[in-house]
Amino acid sequence: MPRAHALLLEKVHPSADDEFARHGLLVTRIDKGLDEDELIAALRAVPGELPLVVGIRSKTRVTKAVIEAVDRLHAIGAFCIGTDQIDLAAARAAGVAVFNAPFSSTRSVAELVMAELVMLSRQVFARSRAAHDGKWAKNAQGSREIRGKTLGIIGYGHIGSQLSVLAEAFGMHVVYHDVVAKLPLGNARACASLDDLLGKSDFVSLHVPDTEFTRDMIGAAELAKMRPDAHLVNASRGRVVDLGALRDAISSGHVGGAALDVYPEEPASESERFVCALQGLDNVILTPHIGGSTQEAQANIGIEVAVAVSRYLDGGRTLGCVNLPNLDMPPPASLRGQTACRLLNLHRNVPGVLSRINHAIAQSNVNIAGQALATLEDIGLLFVDLPLGADELAAKDLCAAIAALDTSVRTRLVAL
Repeated sequence: MPRAHALLLEKVHPSADDEFARHGLLVTRIDKGLDEDELIAALRAVPGELPLVVGIRSKTRVTKAVIEAVDRLHAIGAFCIGTDQIDLAAARAAGVAVFNAPFSSTRSVAELVMAELVMLSRQVFARSRAAHDGKWAKNAQGSREIRGKTLGIIGYGHIGSQLSVLAEAFGMHVVYHDVVAKLPLGNARACASLDDLLGKSDFVSLHVPDTEFTRDMIGAAELAKMRPDAHLVNASRGRVVDLGALRDAISSGHVGGAALDVYPEEPASESERFVCALQGLDNVILTPHIGGSTQEAQANIGIEVAVAVSRYLDGGRTLGCVNLPNLDMPPPASLRGQTACRLLNLHRNVPGVLSRINHAIAQSNVNIAGQALATLEDIGLLFVDLPLGADELAAKDLCAAIAALDTSVRTRLVAL
């Protein structure tokens, strides 16, 4: 008997299908991004009454309207690193779990950035274009090794720290700046401020999320603080850099060049024309958001997200969930090897809510084997583990009683 139905968009790697099938999920595919109305229609068109999962990448936006229009939606899988294309607050309010893949593509992105550092420093793209045009630009003018140069990494998370290790292997000096104190790897050194990093770096690479604090964090003032002829790489989020200011800084000769893999506005499909303020500049590398687009990364992402979503559907485990409390409790030892179930209750985190839930449990005549609670801001997640056997009907009645509380957002029973 299938547990749920997954709608996968945007050519999510087939490794996700295999993992979902292993956990008893049916899979339907639409190999493109959808707008809001199209996504609502596609989800509503999935037949049956099984819980729904939607899997997206970067082009499809899961808005509040989508979440509120589809009651069967239980989980959203972002088969990528970022989740800014999802209304996380609306998903949390509706009890819809959101999972992403923060680890699987880190190596691919770091490798691309390293390649771009070399290509920028050696002016590879400009010389390649000249060769295609029949020009033989064989000279060393403006061409340098990256060995001995300083790389400044803004955002020392999964990708930034791995890039740090690769850059040191190339013989670079590494400095970094992060809003959270991070333990340096190798010989990397933390900078006290962004300005400090900009003034020390021959290359600056951005690895930050899209937030109100990071948008346009690199503008005209910051570019002016970079070393003359330094290079900028952005493989994080498109709205982090003011592209108009960057074009001016490159055209004036202050910034030596740039490599971009992300943009404020990106085409929804390969057939749509791409427009960028930096087009036409020889010392600028533009790639179409391919940092994580390797076969290895996409296969790993497919598995990572599908496993996380499946574990949530199977037993409510939310480890790695970006918008719900993280709770990962194994069945109690007393239940192992037995037929048992787990009652999962997502509720509004308000005073008195546990008292009301426990009152319902006390009235149910159901034996409780284990209980766990975690909260995040305005929502709480409760696990109640219980043996089935002769109490199966009572367990279902208890689930219905807790679901009927006005504090409950989503309540269900799953087999353990």
